[in-house]
Amino acid sequence: MGRRRRDGRGKLIVHGAAPVTVPLELATSYRARTKGLLGRDSVEGAILLSPANSVHTFRMRIPIDVAYLDRDLRVLTVVTMRPNRLGLLRPRSRHVLEAAAGAMAGWGLRAGVLVTVEAEQASAEAEQRPAEAE
Repeated sequence: MGRRRRDGRGKLIVHGAAPVTVPLELATSYRARTKGLLGRDSVEGAILLSPANSVHTFRMRIPIDVAYLDRDLRVLTVVTMRPNRLGLLRPRSRHVLEAAAGAMAGWGLRAGVLVTVEAEQASAEAEQRPAEAE
């Protein structure tokens, strides 16, 4: 990822035989990374936790696929975790990608595959606070 990103939304591009684009949620703040997928019944696309090198599924309601990525966003390994499990620490990992169980296989995401992250640019209107009603 190189540069520091903010929490928000974007696209994950999986560079395989045919590139696949997936909706992405970026969790870069401590608060967003800590929450991750906790309390959700499903996830649309994926969530990228950055920086991160391990995860857990305590208090999660669904099994998830977890991809550990190195600093260049190359997949180190992909595992499926059931709820209430503690994932292994992956020392070379700098980012963790989470999605619904089985989703990553459908995207062609496996060890050695390179991914790209494109963050959505917030519009100036979205950043401005609405005027207070009197």
